[in-house]
Amino acid sequence: MDSISCRILETYDQLERESLDLHALFEFAGGNPPGEREAVLDAVTRLVDQGFLRETERSDFYERTEDGRLAVIGPRVVTLYTREGCHLCEEARAQIVPLLGKLGATMREVDIDDDPGLHDRYTNDVPVIFVGSQMAAQHRLDAGRLRSLLEAAREKGTSG
Repeated sequence: MDSISCRILETYDQLERESLDLHALFEFAGGNPPGEREAVLDAVTRLVDQGFLRETERSDFYERTEDGRLAVIGPRVVTLYTREGCHLCEEARAQIVPLLGKLGATMREVDIDDDPGLHDRYTNDVPVIFVGSQMAAQHRLDAGRLRSLLEAAREKGTSG
């Protein structure tokens, strides 16, 4: 992914916002000279086409999708896609939480029923677990594999 697209996707975390307008994206991901504004507009169009951003009902505002978040997520962030009342999700959470502090990782839980795209994609597969942008498990968690992925991410982070 090109650097301007990465900057656009990372701006959502930087500003801690769910949606951003083009003016914010110009300011934080590109610049205001016409050539830089054009590069931001082109990147936004590509990101929408790739499914990393989606247009909102408000003119010139864009939301980052889960795919867009995963494209720029840190390698030691565990994402747990879940839904209310899922006993397999509760089991996975119970296995993940003790590993987080030991391996310098964090976790983000996402209820798939709050996002129509995630609901359609994962409705029969929760829990789905990602480590960074890599799918680590679905249905049942292999805690040993999760530990290995997190240890590898920690090693890469300290040697790189």
